[in-house]
Amino acid sequence: MKIDIFEVCAGSVQDCINAQLGGADRVELNSALYLGGLTPSLAMLKLVKEKTSLKVICMDRPRAAGFCYDDVEIETMFEDAKILLENGADGVSFGFLNSDATINVTETKKMVELIHRYQKEAVFHRAFDCVADPIQAIKLLITCGVDRILTSGLQPTAPQGISAIAKLQSEFGNQIELLAGSGIHADNIRTLKEQTGIHQFHGSCKEWCKDPTTTVGNVSYAYHESDDYDCVSLEKVKCIVQELRGK
Repeated sequence: MKIDIFEVCAGSVQDCINAQLGGADRVELNSALYLGGLTPSLAMLKLVKEKTSLKVICMDRPRAAGFCYDDVEIETMFEDAKILLENGADGVSFGFLNSDATINVTETKKMVELIHRYQKEAVFHRAFDCVADPIQAIKLLITCGVDRILTSGLQPTAPQGISAIAKLQSEFGNQIELLAGSGIHADNIRTLKEQTGIHQFHGSCKEWCKDPTTTVGNVSYAYHESDDYDCVSLEKVKCIVQELRGK
């Protein structure tokens, strides 16, 4: 019987602490979640490993926007991956696409080989949800040796992509792990599990924390409301884990 796993999309050390306290199994560690998640700092990784017992998958994404990278960006990603793996990362989440929204097989294979040299997990993130042909893409990722794909079924949220996720799980779930992510909440996780056959879920459990110095006078660093920033809610993690495990 497969074990249900809940992974929290974390943007700080405190997010990871909250994830563990809430009963999560794993975190995807990022910086800049408001940009969709970028590569975290080495200090963040080291502190998370010191302060929690969670499995930590590190995002490897050098900039915002899409996933068609130039040579310098690719070089940066490989250097970041190596540094993160050498300092305790349990895996790396990455995605390489060509300009026509197909899998960049050359760089994907190289990244998988690097991660596997450290005997860690190679995760292809939601760049997968931008591909032109998901069936061809998943076959290529299996060939490349990717361990897991994070996907919302090529829709903005996993509940919207539930039929595509179910199809991918049915056809390929015995060849590669599938992790359903985006729009995962306590009120839909059981339905997603039952209707897709998926046993791994990825959620942000987001709430808004306050920093009163975000907007002062004529200067503002706000990206949501005037004085807040996104963080992981301990209570939302608890609620999702309880629903997932039927408690």
